[in-house]
Amino acid sequence: MVADEHFVVRIPEGAPLDATAPLLCAGITVYSPLRFYGLDKPGMHVGVVGLGGLGHVAVKFAKAMGVKVTVISTSPSKKSEAVERLGADSFLVSRDQDEMQAAMGTMDGIIDTVSAVHPLMPLIGLLKSQGKLVLLGAPEKPLELPAFPLLTGRKIVGGSLIGGLKETQEMIDFAAKHNIRADIEVIPADYVNTAMERLAKADVRYRFVIDVANTMKSTP
Repeated sequence: MVADEHFVVRIPEGAPLDATAPLLCAGITVYSPLRFYGLDKPGMHVGVVGLGGLGHVAVKFAKAMGVKVTVISTSPSKKSEAVERLGADSFLVSRDQDEMQAAMGTMDGIIDTVSAVHPLMPLIGLLKSQGKLVLLGAPEKPLELPAFPLLTGRKIVGGSLIGGLKETQEMIDFAAKHNIRADIEVIPADYVNTAMERLAKADVRYRFVIDVANTMKSTP
C-alpha cells in the first residue's frame, strides 16, 4: 500500500502493533479531550466514568500525565480492576449515594465514556467550581442536563470525538514513551461472529483485535 505521508501515523519501534492499533481510535478519543480541556496537569483530579474500551485507556493516559484518577462505575465488582490493575487512585460506585456525597466538589474534570442513558446531575455535583464534564459517549436518547448546577459553579459540559493526525501521532509517541497499551484479545478472522455476540454482552476486556496476517497464512 502506498499512502500520502500526511495521512500516515508512525508506530515507534518496539511498540506492539496489536495492542497499539486500538489506540488509533480509543486512545486518541480520550487523549484529545484530556489535552484540549486542560485536564492533563500533574496533581489535578479527574474522574473517568465507565471502565470499558475507552475508560481503561483514559485511566492509563491520565495517570501517565500525573493526574489523580477516580473511576466512577455502576459496578462495584470493577473496583479491583480499576485500582489494583489499572492504577486508578480511587473508585466510586455511582449508585452509592454516601460515596458520591463524600466526593462532591472534589474533581477538576470528568471524562464520561458511557454510551447508555445516565443521569448527569450526580456527575456535575462531583466537579469543583469551573470543573468540566466531557462527554465521549453517544446515548440513543437525549440526556437531561440541569442548568442551575452549571450556573452556580460556572461549570462546563463539553464533548469530544477523536483527533487530527498531528495529535494522533503525539498520542502514539506519548503512549510508546509511557508504555501505554490497550488491553486486548487477539482473535482469528473466523471468530468474528462469535466476537460480535460477545461484544453485545460486553464480554471483552477491552478490545478485540483480528490477527489478519496469521489468518491469511492459514488460508489454503
